[in-house]
Amino acid sequence: MLDKLNIVKQRFDEVSDLIIQPDIIADQKRYVQLNKEYKDLKKLMDKRDLYVRLQDRIAEAEEILADGSDAEMVEMAKLQLDESREALPPLEEEIKLLLIPKDPEDAKDVVMEIRAGTGGDEASIFAGDLFRMYTKYCESKGWRTNVIDLSEGTSGGFKEIHFEVSGEDVYGTLKFEAGVHRVQRVPQTETQGRVHTSAATVMVLPEAEDFDVQIDPKDVRIDYFCSSGPGGQSVNTTYSAVRLTHIPTGLVAQCQDEKSQHKNKDKAFKVLRSRLYDMELAKKQEEDAAKRNSQVSSGDRSAKIRTYNYPQGRVTDHRIGLTLYDLQNIINGDIQRILDELMLVENTEKLKEASEIL
Repeated sequence: MLDKLNIVKQRFDEVSDLIIQPDIIADQKRYVQLNKEYKDLKKLMDKRDLYVRLQDRIAEAEEILADGSDAEMVEMAKLQLDESREALPPLEEEIKLLLIPKDPEDAKDVVMEIRAGTGGDEASIFAGDLFRMYTKYCESKGWRTNVIDLSEGTSGGFKEIHFEVSGEDVYGTLKFEAGVHRVQRVPQTETQGRVHTSAATVMVLPEAEDFDVQIDPKDVRIDYFCSSGPGGQSVNTTYSAVRLTHIPTGLVAQCQDEKSQHKNKDKAFKVLRSRLYDMELAKKQEEDAAKRNSQVSSGDRSAKIRTYNYPQGRVTDHRIGLTLYDLQNIINGDIQRILDELMLVENTEKLKEASEIL
């Protein structure tokens, strides 16, 4: 393992030298890429340093035990040897995970879309609950959220809402949330006290950069219209809202969140790029899933992934059979435990795939 880590160290030293070069700093795209690589390699180098220290401690302890002339030193060496050997296996597992090449998509920001599904008004209310859950979770992570477009439900919540999330490794974390979410509870409009099942669909699109997706302006029809909903005096008076239609694919993206037509157009193009990028990514994920038979990231965007059962205070993630009786905290944004379990399953699969290499 140390041989592999030493190869990585050569690249780390190379990147460390490159990011201080004036020509690299002047090239923002290249600088950002190298800076990200530096941060990822630095985590691995910190683990390498710890690994080397443990190996040195083991060698030192074995040397003292082999000599055996000082009883007190021998006792201390035994303790040191036991502690170091105990710490080594979990550290090796961490290093194995870090040695697996990271998915370049994981570092991207995302555009999330939540749409009310079956269940009428209750589905819209649930979509609003999910939006609140995600914004609270993002807030706890120090990530920024920004609403792009929304359509409010008649009894609260949203028929659909689109918003950006930006921060560190956002897609790598939130990609597990894509799919159909179900809620089982007594709706506010139910007079008989019967439990209904409603649903909402969540999409998580990695935010595409200009150089990820090239859009020919001739392929896009642009429509301008008046904004609707809350927003002050400019609502319904100026054509600031923008709708883009990508003619070859039929994909539509719109934004009416900003008062400026120009800003809405920029945001709409950002969503359109992300949707086109996601189409290609979905094909790749389906191919990968066919090879891996993954239960977590299958590429099936219509799969039922999670149920929120209010009468029992239960949340069940159907992909990994995880059930937690902590619905109130989860719906208030405490979803990290679920994400950790999903990441663990995915990482275990990656380790199996990489076991021959490592």
